[in-house]
Amino acid sequence: MSTTWSRHVILLLCGLMLLTVSLAVLNTLVPLWLTHDSLPTWQVGVVSSAYYTGNLAGTLMAGMLIKKYGFNRSYYLATAVFCIATVALAIGADFWSWSLFRFVAGVGCALIWVVVESALMSSGTVRNRGQLLAAYMIVYYGGTVVGQLLVSSMSTQLLHVIPWVSALITAAILPLLFVRITAEGHEEEGAAPDRMWKMLRRRNARLGIHGCIISGIVLGSLYGLMPLYLSHQGMTDANVGYWMALLVSAGIVGQWPIGKLADRFGRLLVLRVQVFVVIMGALAMLGNASMAPALFVLGCAGFTLYPLAMSWACETVKHHELVAMNQALLLSYTIGSLVGPSMTAMLMQRYSDQLLFVMIAVVALWYLVMLMRKADHHATPVAHA
Repeated sequence: MSTTWSRHVILLLCGLMLLTVSLAVLNTLVPLWLTHDSLPTWQVGVVSSAYYTGNLAGTLMAGMLIKKYGFNRSYYLATAVFCIATVALAIGADFWSWSLFRFVAGVGCALIWVVVESALMSSGTVRNRGQLLAAYMIVYYGGTVVGQLLVSSMSTQLLHVIPWVSALITAAILPLLFVRITAEGHEEEGAAPDRMWKMLRRRNARLGIHGCIISGIVLGSLYGLMPLYLSHQGMTDANVGYWMALLVSAGIVGQWPIGKLADRFGRLLVLRVQVFVVIMGALAMLGNASMAPALFVLGCAGFTLYPLAMSWACETVKHHELVAMNQALLLSYTIGSLVGPSMTAMLMQRYSDQLLFVMIAVVALWYLVMLMRKADHHATPVAHA
């Protein structure tokens, strides 16, 4: 078996798949459950933001946990936290309780992402790291599509969903019981908080970091508020699942081609085109265009923005700094994910649901201007393979 697809890489991706299926189901159904309970739009947005606030907290503590307990034990702990927070949703359905439970779930998920991403990046080389990252994103989005299809084909009652989702989360622990993940020389240097802040101040990685923030705003709004938008259009839970599956499937379709184009033509050019397409997709949703192609275009460009920005930033650091850089990028993404749904939900509540796509178009335009203005002052990393 090649180094790229070693045993521990495959087992990591298997665990990630199970966790992502569970997360996708919850990300779609939590806003719908709250909507069915007649909670106002701003409260639905706050619950979504609570999850991303948990992501922020989990990201900040991830490096310390990896340094102290290692990859395996940190993964077990994170999965247990996610599972407990999911089971707790069945206890109470009021606004404050669910905000707390989703916050705790966000902490667990952030820990899982940092562990998995850092383990994959640390196990790779400059020549195969792009393949590992593409595989990671394809598995992540593939699990998301499976989760959306399950939403559209199974009962969406709270007490019917929580048991089997919790079982999937528990099963995600099993693959890592059969392999020990180590990354000699990475924990001590990459886990210190000051190194993460140092990564955020890197000038040659700034456009990649900004791209992760913008990606967080876009994807956080789509994940947290698109189900609400579709529900307000009169769609059933099953139809919402189908449309969300289409949105994420477009992201899977775009992963490999966009990665190849970025390797061939450079990150900067592809990022410019990609952000422009996000704007066009958002404007198409505002117009009278057919929703299927508009959502496909939006998903294809929007869901591939994060891995491209992430690979840009990771190529500017040394191998022993990858854990710290992954923390910094996830922190940037989480800040965007936290700000996006909360601001957009308030605008939707006060004015119109159409503000979801206006917000996406505006932040994408801001990043496009940034790419056009600052290109001459930043390096344009390309894959070394």
